[in-house]
Amino acid sequence: MRIGPHAIAPAIILAPMAGVTDKPFRLLCKQLGAGLAVSEMTTADPRLWATRKSRQRMDHIGEPDPVSVQIAGHDPALLAQAARANVEHGAQIIDINMGCPAKKVCNVWAGSALLQDEALVARILDAVVRAVEVPVTLKIRTGWNHDNRNGVTIARIAQDCGIAALAVHGRTRADLYNGQAEYETIAAIRQAITIPLIANGDIDSPHKARAVLAATGADAIMIGRAAQGRPWIFGEIAHFFANGELLPPPTPEQVRDILLGHLDALYAFYGEQHGVRIARKHLGWYAKDRPENAAFRSVANRADSAAEQLSLTRDYFDALAAGLAHEFAAAA
Repeated sequence: MRIGPHAIAPAIILAPMAGVTDKPFRLLCKQLGAGLAVSEMTTADPRLWATRKSRQRMDHIGEPDPVSVQIAGHDPALLAQAARANVEHGAQIIDINMGCPAKKVCNVWAGSALLQDEALVARILDAVVRAVEVPVTLKIRTGWNHDNRNGVTIARIAQDCGIAALAVHGRTRADLYNGQAEYETIAAIRQAITIPLIANGDIDSPHKARAVLAATGADAIMIGRAAQGRPWIFGEIAHFFANGELLPPPTPEQVRDILLGHLDALYAFYGEQHGVRIARKHLGWYAKDRPENAAFRSVANRADSAAEQLSLTRDYFDALAAGLAHEFAAAA
């Protein structure tokens, strides 16, 4: 699969997720097998670009090619300006957010709220494509709700406006993340357009990835929530696609080492105090469904220094490796 001049290999992409796909997580997922990692959304409002959060989101120093940055907003001129600004900061692909279902995003007529206004969609896409020389991609849902599932129409508009690739989450905005993703609309979109198509929604295993590609005819898959606490999923799927066999799950020692590296990257990027706070949600995801994870999460959330957080993480995963999770819980 290609997005403009960029080969995306493997065709397994980390979805943009607000508060999750920061630079440390993107780098980790790329190291573990993702062919592309899209940044968390950056606002198109230039009044907010000077904030610490926006500056960190625009930091792509040392990030491997291609660098894909998602922008969000509703004003075509401001989105075009944001696209140019992010290209100046290193973006090699601009992605437009028309898929986020969050109320705070939709209430300001951004994200998936835009799917209600097809004429505005066209104006936005045309403005952004004309504003930059790098490829522009688009992420959408299948529609606003079940009575207004207009994904095929939006996809045709996107292709006509020069969008280089389209990612589709198999739910409407009204679905939020409830129920199961449906892939029939993505398959219909595949029949309607010729540009690269990326299928997204509920892809959480190598077998599910293969099934979604077969059901939709998409050129690539995009993984979001399933990568939280499991960034090696990209390598697992890539290996399965290439060899037809499943890799064994990582051992507790391997997970420990991946997580410790992730924590160090968070502290380096955000500073210790902020990095410790951000790390807490990641610690919960890594420990999810593991023995005595509630005890680990409880003590990890109380840690207020990098040294304490790292020590607790080592102790917990060492206990898992030794079959002593209950002893860890008792000591906690």
